[in-house]
Amino acid sequence: MARDRTPSRRRGRGRVLAASVAALTLAGTALAEFPASAAGKPKGHDVSSHQKNVDWRKAKSKGARFVYVKATESHSYRNPYFDQQYNGARDAGLIRGAYHFALPDRSSGKTQAAHFVRNGGGWSADGWTLPPALDIEYNPYDRKHKCYGLKKARMVSWITSFSNEVKRLTGRRPVIYTTAHWWNTCTGGSGAFASNHALWVARYNAADAGALPAGWGFWTIWQYDNSGSLPGDQNLFNGSLAQLKKFARGS
Repeated sequence: MARDRTPSRRRGRGRVLAASVAALTLAGTALAEFPASAAGKPKGHDVSSHQKNVDWRKAKSKGARFVYVKATESHSYRNPYFDQQYNGARDAGLIRGAYHFALPDRSSGKTQAAHFVRNGGGWSADGWTLPPALDIEYNPYDRKHKCYGLKKARMVSWITSFSNEVKRLTGRRPVIYTTAHWWNTCTGGSGAFASNHALWVARYNAADAGALPAGWGFWTIWQYDNSGSLPGDQNLFNGSLAQLKKFARGS
């Protein structure tokens, strides 16, 4: 994901994941620009403090229809540019949502979910707000403990705790952003979330989204590159614009 430069001495959401909910399939050519065979699919991106104050009208003019904005990390960090990015995107006519960068070794899933929702990770059925998203990927701060020192069962429990608290506070289950490799390595290929969590999957330099994390049969969002015509990482929604709006509404 789009990385922060200095989030409490922590880098922001890494570039490794993605999520799924629309019941369509898509094969695109992963280029630095919009995949050629993805014509008609809503184009989006994700940003963090690394992008600072974004020119949202310019982003929309270049084809952006949705965006995810980093809100929080762990249980103390909040993106200092969040308000400009989140509100600016809405003012420019983009459907937007917030995401949380998980550090499961720092505190419980419930604690981090509460911090997230308090600091921008809410949701409303207004058609302009995407469900909250959980960004969970390899540890960017300690490569020796890439799964944050958690055993597979504990990682599944951590994600469950985060999801349950987000659902309790917002009424929506979070989208899960991840890669197939991380998911299968750190959760043991858990299939516990696919039935009620949209998948946002990351896979770069590929013709399509590839093999998905265990349990999911389709993706909702595909992060296909970490740079391109839009600020931050480049994404694609697996459906039509009408379906994207329906996904945002939760209907």
